[in-house]
Amino acid sequence: MGTLVKLILASVCAFLAVRWTAPRFNEESLRGVRVLVTGASTGIGEQMAYHYARFGAQIIITARREKVLQQVAEECLTLGAQKALYIAADMSSESEPNKVVEFALEELGGLDYLVLNHIGPSPFSMWEGDVDHTKWLMQVNFFSYIQMAWKAMASLEQNKGSLVIVSSLLGKMSSPFVAPYTSTKYALNGFFGVLQHELAMKKSNVSVSLCTLGLIDTESAMAKVKDITTIPPYPTKDAALRIIQTGATRQLELFYPWFTQIVTLSKDWFEPKTFSKKTPTE
Repeated sequence: MGTLVKLILASVCAFLAVRWTAPRFNEESLRGVRVLVTGASTGIGEQMAYHYARFGAQIIITARREKVLQQVAEECLTLGAQKALYIAADMSSESEPNKVVEFALEELGGLDYLVLNHIGPSPFSMWEGDVDHTKWLMQVNFFSYIQMAWKAMASLEQNKGSLVIVSSLLGKMSSPFVAPYTSTKYALNGFFGVLQHELAMKKSNVSVSLCTLGLIDTESAMAKVKDITTIPPYPTKDAALRIIQTGATRQLELFYPWFTQIVTLSKDWFEPKTFSKKTPTE
């Protein structure tokens, strides 16, 4: 039996073991909880807001487009949210991420869940030396995350809360055409992976869930890859629910769809190798 086949079988067994032993998700545990969801005007963030609403949560949503946020908040109230408020914010600003958390703490009186999901736009193309864009994207996709996490940490600690980080398979393995985006996701995984350890060492009440997503059928993702890949995308609504369940059960990590975990374990078979020319010997 080949090494790759053995690895796949071992990964499947590990996946099944985790699924069977994972804590059971209880919808009632989310009734009345106070949640801040970022990147909630569309895609996964929007669907997470709707799920939390159906579970009867109190929700603050944020993104850049105020009119769209208003529509999402109104739909959340229709679906059963106990409270649904919104605040428009630009995560490329150094001050606005903190203002969003301050708004949530003031309006809700604290936080039980901080779900960080927002991303900035980035071209799907080879990197041609645009350092300024990479710096800008790092602020949006990484630095704003750690700003908001720290700003909310005291409240999450007091309320035995959860920090949920939405990341990507591209933060686990390299792929062409997405250098700036991939760098931000590697940064997220590294930082919050360390934070998981440090909070555990301090016996903190705060759980950190890192969510690694594969190709999801969001409008923005499909617009970039529709003519490039034949890999079937997975549904946004289901991805959003799995993220919520992972945070609610305080699991350390989510891989969605499930085979993304196998891909990360076997990435050495897929990433390019560097070959050097042999120097002729006499």
